This record gives sequence, C-alpha cells and structure tokens, in this order.
Amino acid sequence: MTTDPQPPLSIDTSKAHPARVYDWLLGGKDNYPVDEAVGEKLPPEAKDAARQNRQFMHRAAAWLAGQGIDQFLDIGTGIPTEPNLHQVVQEIVPTAKVVYADNDPIVLRHAEALLVSRVEGATDYIEADVRRPELIVEHARHVLDFERPIALSLIALMHFVPDEQDAHGLVRNLVATLPVGSYLVLSHAASDLYPELAAQVTAEYAKGGIKLGFRTRPEVARFFDGLDLVPPGLVTATEWDPSGSTSEPEGSGIYAGVAQVVA
Repeated sequence: MTTDPQPPLSIDTSKAHPARVYDWLLGGKDNYPVDEAVGEKLPPEAKDAARQNRQFMHRAAAWLAGQGIDQFLDIGTGIPTEPNLHQVVQEIVPTAKVVYADNDPIVLRHAEALLVSRVEGATDYIEADVRRPELIVEHARHVLDFERPIALSLIALMHFVPDEQDAHGLVRNLVATLPVGSYLVLSHAASDLYPELAAQVTAEYAKGGIKLGFRTRPEVARFFDGLDLVPPGLVTATEWDPSGSTSEPEGSGIYAGVAQVVA
C-alpha cells in the first residue's frame, strides 16, 4: 500500500457533491444536509438506479477477476460502501492490486476502508479528478504494471462530465495508456430510456449546482469505440449478466458495458 502526501482536508459543505449524493441514495451516512436536499427531491427511481449501478459493478468486477484480471484502476470511486471493488476481486484473486481515485476530499477521509487489502494484494488511493487523467495514470504506475492487462473502471462517472469538457476524449486518452488485453468497465445514465425521469433528475441536480450530461445509447457506445464489447454488449445495468442467471431483469435507466482493448 502506498499513498502520496495529501494536503489538509477541505470539504465544502455549502454545495452538493455527486459522491455524497450517491452515498445518500445508497443509504449511507457520509453526506451533508446539502447533499440530502438534492437526494430527497429526486424521484424514487434514483435510489433504484444507485443500487442497480452498484450491483453491476460487483458483477463486472467478479467476472473480470474470473478472467484472470488482477489489476484495477477505479476512477470516481465514491465513498466506501461494502463490498468495495477490491473486496470483490480479492475474494477471487487474492493478489489483485487496485488503485482508487476520486475528487471529493470526504472520500480521502474514509480511504482507510479502501486500503484494507488482503496481504497478498495491494490497494492505493489518490485524490484526483478524471479531468486530469495524466495525474491519475502517473500515480497508478507506482502500483500497477502497465505492461500487463488492467481493468479501467468508470462507474456512473462520465455523465458528470459534459460534452464541452470532452468526456469521450478523456476516456479515449485513458484507454490509450492501457496495454492490449485490458478492459474498460463503464456505466452511464441514459437520456433516452426514460426521458421524463432523466429530465427530472438532471433538473434537480442542476438546482444543487451539479451539471449532468445524460446520454443516448449511441453516445454512450462511443466510449467503447475501437474496443471489443464482451457479451451481452452495451445493455442496461440490470441486463449485464454474463452468467445469464437473471431471466427477467428489472427496468433500468443506466447503460452498462465491458469491453476489451485489442491490438
């Protein structure tokens, strides 16, 4: 386990933060009244979406570990909620290494929960924003071997990066640092599955000072350009289940997919 020196925590409780609103939606306690105020105005389906998204992460991480992937770079980690990604993968591959990154200082406060790795493996954490991918990759290189396959996890993150901030370019540049055989794991809120709900959620987040950029299926598919989507392809979060054990998945307003980096 390694950590970089961190400046004193400066948590802004005057405005909502996506990680803390997400924590509230999941029933967590690590949020503030300003975050709760946003969450309470969201439709009930928002809590379902948070749960579905988390469950997708669990399934995808377990599947990747089952494929032998033992290195993970998880950006937009959020406030620790057990089981965390490293707990899922190290249950299958005890030697797995996981680097977490998030831009909310409150996540750093709880980073110890993210850093309790199995002795055979390793975990690390950096406070950084996906809009500065070079800083994240530079830090991750101290823990992960970029000569071997890595799973890049962007769970419910990129809809917080609007088009004018080049969301697709950010992902493309991150993927470009990964060796052949690596994977991109991505989930993203949809604008075209339940348009009225999407508009309501976007409006309420905006009132809390958080800009959202929900996207259509073709727009989400662009994040996977040049990669090989693994079955079942780009589907809703509840439909992504390689085991096929879910015969009638519940409806979901989140797109999700896993794709491999090929030569």
